Amino acid sequence: MLRGLVVALVGALLCFYGIRSVHLAVLGSGFAIGFLVGDASGQSVGPALLWGLCGAVIAWVLVSVVFRLATFFVGLATGAVVGAKLWSALGNDQTSVLLGVVVVLALAALGAELAVRFRRRALLWETALGGASIILSGLAIMWPSVLGAFAHPDDGWQQWLMLAAWLALSACGWYVQRRLFRRQLGLAPLPPKAPAAPPAA
Repeated sequence: MLRGLVVALVGALLCFYGIRSVHLAVLGSGFAIGFLVGDASGQSVGPALLWGLCGAVIAWVLVSVVFRLATFFVGLATGAVVGAKLWSALGNDQTSVLLGVVVVLALAALGAELAVRFRRRALLWETALGGASIILSGLAIMWPSVLGAFAHPDDGWQQWLMLAAWLALSACGWYVQRRLFRRQLGLAPLPPKAPAAPPAA
């Protein structure tokens, strides 16, 4: 239960707060890709968490060394998170590991390209998608009998349910970050709310 809560909290930080801090986005993305790769390769929760911690440290060290490329690395990591989630969600025991690696690498490259080209706007979506995928994995760990399909759906309807939940949670993360961090995104501040009309006499 506690391990699932830790995973879900890391996902929530990335999903709803990731655009606020590059360092937070790097750590969250590194943890997410490490955890999802460990989970997709059949590791139990403990080793998958260790993979996540290693991923966070490696990502943070890489970005600290070449901070000018931070946007590229965040895009690379969050793209890989999306690829790893798709692999773990849509693959099965007969799915080729090589195919999974190709999917992860292709989406990582796409995420990096979009982050470099569109910067904060792309990172907004990428952190929301990556964080939402980790939240779902954390919920599946906490309540495997009820929400286990959020990590490893078996039937077609479970895959569609997981994808719908993932997209809905990602949209919530996008909306919250877009409202909270408009300055970081280069957006105009929201207009102040009009004062409430006085009650009728």
